[in-house]
Amino acid sequence: MEKILRHRVNAWCDQSKLQLSASSLPLLGISDLEEARPRLWGQDILKSDSPSADPILLRGIFAIGKRGCDVVLTARKLSWSPILPETLGDALRAEFQHKEEFVELKDVFSVKLKRRRSVGQQNEGTLLGITIFICLRKGQNKLKDSTINLNNLSEDHCNTWFKQIKEILNGFPNRPKSLKIIINPNSHKKEARRIYSEQVEPLFKLANIQTDVTVTECKGHALSLLKECQLQEFDGLVSVGGDGSTNEVVHGLLLRAQMDAGRDTDSTFVPVRAPLPLGLIPAGSIDVLAYSLYGTKHPATAALHIIMGHLQPVDISTFSSHNRLLRFGFSSMFGFGGRALALAERLRWMSSNQRREFAVIKTLANLKPEDCEVVFLPVNSTDDCFSQARRYQGSPESECQDQWQSTKGHFLNISIMAIPSLCSMAPRGLAPNIRLNDGFMSLVVARNTSRSEFLKHLKRYASVKNQFDFPFVETYTVKEVKVHQSTRSGSTVKFEYMNSPTEEKYPWNVDGDLMETASEVHIRVHPQLINLYGWNIEELDESKANCSCI
Repeated sequence: MEKILRHRVNAWCDQSKLQLSASSLPLLGISDLEEARPRLWGQDILKSDSPSADPILLRGIFAIGKRGCDVVLTARKLSWSPILPETLGDALRAEFQHKEEFVELKDVFSVKLKRRRSVGQQNEGTLLGITIFICLRKGQNKLKDSTINLNNLSEDHCNTWFKQIKEILNGFPNRPKSLKIIINPNSHKKEARRIYSEQVEPLFKLANIQTDVTVTECKGHALSLLKECQLQEFDGLVSVGGDGSTNEVVHGLLLRAQMDAGRDTDSTFVPVRAPLPLGLIPAGSIDVLAYSLYGTKHPATAALHIIMGHLQPVDISTFSSHNRLLRFGFSSMFGFGGRALALAERLRWMSSNQRREFAVIKTLANLKPEDCEVVFLPVNSTDDCFSQARRYQGSPESECQDQWQSTKGHFLNISIMAIPSLCSMAPRGLAPNIRLNDGFMSLVVARNTSRSEFLKHLKRYASVKNQFDFPFVETYTVKEVKVHQSTRSGSTVKFEYMNSPTEEKYPWNVDGDLMETASEVHIRVHPQLINLYGWNIEELDESKANCSCI
């Protein structure tokens, strides 16, 4: 039997050009290295015989599970197949010979040497092999981390493989190596710090990402931090919190870009792109932006998108009044949406769910229309000029001669969305016809109607029915919007927490953050002004897990 095995190993080595190590022999039932490999090729980097196949970088023997495997590494994937004993029947042999398993290296985010250290042991411990960390799909939208253990006791063998895989992983673009983390500890149920430390930080450490963490102390802290932070030291930013805190980080990041570029934000200006991509770890009550990117509020999914360097260009809007920049933002509501948020902000002593529900009910009970005029620049499907202009950074309206339209009257709510604005309460989105980077905005106006009809309209967002199929609801796809409010004092809101308790402002809900404005607001969309870590949900639905081992 030993002679048969010896002959089999020699033939297999000649055919496969495989380099064996002493620790690999027990997997084949051989104990003598010199008998097992009469001819060593003395090299780990080999070329495939097939010109169409990927060049083989490494080939060797590892135990995966309880089975010895022939493992092959190329620049694209790691594959393995079981080493078959001589006594295996022909039928089983034919079946197992075609059972190759693999994982694509683009789904691998880390590799570690696996060691076991006993109590009191001073050195690094006994080498057991290599652990490969991979990112896999879990259900429709979630991602999860998983591992593959390649067991081998040879230090030289494992170090060679470890260094080669590490080099391949370092070559993938967009994967961050250093991140600035901004945590809002007061988001939702004040769980942001726990979510980061328990679900996100361990994954960042596995991926060898260096982090610099700031926990904000008050509203505006993130904005002031980003005005002075040395952004060139980082590959990206990460916001841990809800929609409001994320909006502050987005606004601060883009405002910093305008400052560095010398843009005058007190005039009609063409904004420059954000210098760094932004990652979102959802820790709020609704998390519209994170839900629009990932289709879920799962923090580990968001962390893995950041680790894997999945970049998604996203449109963003500027909110200005009298040519002065007020805010960068993705979505906004005026009227009912703004009033409800303004009331919720005055109830901060309540829990987040309680104050949100109370504010919505109270605002519905005191439902009042806003007397205003909405002027907008609609999208013309045959407008080739705009289609070309929106590919560039800047304001497309200066390139195209379009006709402004207007509608006026009493409105219960006005929504302007540059993203679909998905959330658990609106699974189809507040603007289901808008994409993350199509260069357009959705304008939805709800005219004055009865409370019961307006409530039916709101409830439709949580169903699969068309929420716009009401005679008092109008929808438009636009590039720009100007909202002129009536100056009657009855339509304004007094904010007790402001420096002047008698100052009257119009409340807007911009990405879950309260914005007080004067009587005119000008909203413009800017195509792909920022890169966010994540995927377009439509692309995510079409993608498939490429690992055959799970």
